[in-house]
Amino acid sequence: MPKPTASAVANTRRTVQCYEAYARQYDSLVDAERPLHIREALLRLVQCLPPGGSVLEIGSGPGRDADFVESLGAVVRRSDATQAFLDLMAERGHAADLLNVITDDLGGPYDGVLAMGVLIYVDREQIDAVLRKIHAALRPGGAFLVAMREGEGETDGDWHTVCWTGERFTARLAAAGLSVAWQAQSVGGDGNDWVTFLARRAS
Repeated sequence: MPKPTASAVANTRRTVQCYEAYARQYDSLVDAERPLHIREALLRLVQCLPPGGSVLEIGSGPGRDADFVESLGAVVRRSDATQAFLDLMAERGHAADLLNVITDDLGGPYDGVLAMGVLIYVDREQIDAVLRKIHAALRPGGAFLVAMREGEGETDGDWHTVCWTGERFTARLAAAGLSVAWQAQSVGGDGNDWVTFLARRAS
C-alpha cells in the first residue's frame, strides 16, 4: 500500500494536536446518552455481526459510541490517535490503543469497523487508501459503519476537514470493495448535515 502523502500526515498531526488540547472540553459536550439517530445506526451495525462479534472503532474519542455497542453484546477494540482521549477512557476503566488510520496497520480481521465523524479528517486524495485498509481489516461479509459530513468542499482552520456528497462517498466505498447496504441523513449537534453509511465487504 502506498505511503501517505506528506500533506496528509501533516494535516493529521495538526488535527491530533488540536484534540490533545481540546479532549476534555469535547468530552464535556458529548452526551453519554447517544442521540436516537446514532443509536439506530449503531444497532444496525451490531445486527450485522455474529453474537459477541469483534469491532474496531477508529477514533473512539471519549468512548460513548463504544459504550453503546458493547451494551449490545459486541466486543470493541477502542482506538484513537489522540493520547488525551485514551487517558479519558482509561479513567473510566476502558483500555484503548493509540492508532492513526493514516499511518498505522489496523490489525484484524474484525467482524465490524466503526468510524463515526472521523474520516472527515482524512485528505481527499488519501481516502481510497484508508478505505482499502478498512476493507482488508474486515472479515468477508463484515460491516463498516461510517458517518461523513455532507457537502462538496473542505475547511481549513485548527484542523483540516473534508466534506463528501453521499453519491461520491458511495463511489469511493464501492471502489474499495465495500457495498452500501443502508444510509441515512441527519443534522449533527454542530448544525452540519451528515450522512451515515453502513457498508458490507463481499462474502
